[in-house]
Amino acid sequence: MKRRSFIAGTAAVGGAGCGRGEGPAPGYRVLTENEIRTLDAWCEALIPADDAPGASWAKVPRYIDIQLTRKFRRLLPRYREALAAMERWLAAAGVEGMAARLELMEQGKAPRELFADGGKDAFEMVLAHTLQGFYGSPRHGGNRDYVSWVLLGVAPVPVRGREQAETGKN
Repeated sequence: MKRRSFIAGTAAVGGAGCGRGEGPAPGYRVLTENEIRTLDAWCEALIPADDAPGASWAKVPRYIDIQLTRKFRRLLPRYREALAAMERWLAAAGVEGMAARLELMEQGKAPRELFADGGKDAFEMVLAHTLQGFYGSPRHGGNRDYVSWVLLGVAPVPVRGREQAETGKN
């Protein structure tokens, strides 16, 4: 899905919130469809596709979703709050300028009615996890087809363990 069409769809949903009370999106463990769409756009703005795939193609949102049931479990309420705030911001401010919004968040200058601290904490949390999902081992659910390792010239090492056990690949 193109980033523009995703953001347009998210903006159309608008005030519906990030879908609390809904079940997880198909193929995901904890995040709803609205939350995944918002997270996907956020991650893709942080590591956009150019001549190489970006965060979305590398399945970074999937990595974050998996880790929200494991290592990041305690962060799930913060993710839900940040994703809901970002969704409201996209609906209120239009579909353009995700990168500019993230720059404001990085500086702590996002609207205070959406992010109490100006968005800095949410920005840093999602950025750290996006980088982990893009550059980390594919066994944790991100870095699809070793995309970042190939970009860095690191020889892919066959993954053994969790990922293959979950998908049935051996």
